[in-house]
Amino acid sequence: MYEPIQTAKVFKQIAEQIEQRILNGELRNGDRLPTELELAKQFHVSRTAVREAMKTLAQKGLVDTRPGRGTIVIDGAHTALQSSLGLVMKLKLGEMGGSENLLEVREILETEIAAIAAERATETEITAMREAIAVMDAHMHDVNAFIAADNRFHEALAQATQNILILLLTNSIVNLLSEQRKQIFSVAGGPQRGQIHHKRIFDSVIKRDAEAARAAMREHLRQVREDSADPA
Repeated sequence: MYEPIQTAKVFKQIAEQIEQRILNGELRNGDRLPTELELAKQFHVSRTAVREAMKTLAQKGLVDTRPGRGTIVIDGAHTALQSSLGLVMKLKLGEMGGSENLLEVREILETEIAAIAAERATETEITAMREAIAVMDAHMHDVNAFIAADNRFHEALAQATQNILILLLTNSIVNLLSEQRKQIFSVAGGPQRGQIHHKRIFDSVIKRDAEAARAAMREHLRQVREDSADPA
């Protein structure tokens, strides 16, 4: 099943072989790995090397090791990636033009996300968007509930692209987007203007009109830009 290890940095090579099997789909979420002793025998290495390899895989979000439960393959890579991307973007946005940089990222990503969503959205994503809009309508004066639903609306759009990388990228900056949305919420008429655009985007998705969805998102982000610059 595994190849004997012959060279230095043994634990890294163990981790690489197991990681490759996970990436290839041979090991799936929920699969239990052999015990530390069994793996040591298969790899012809010490248990210490196996233990270090498991630590490496755990840090990558690929396995979860708990006493009495053994080592389980998990789908934690997405969370790890989101956390890493989010941290990098937060650090960079703390430099020159932070808010402007975030808006540019949104203009590049979200206009095309809306267009692709109009072409690929399933009933699952359409229902999620409809529900998010209803929650926002009902919570025009509740910042936390409104922003949570706003996030869900845009997440559903990203999910509707059926592209996991797009979803990962957008989810990686959700905390930054939440802060920007809270700023806009505090501007007089901000939530109401946002809802007008959300509904136009949603209507375009339902009609499967990619160009209209792209244009509606572009107008929404223009509104975001204007409200973000509002001194209030």
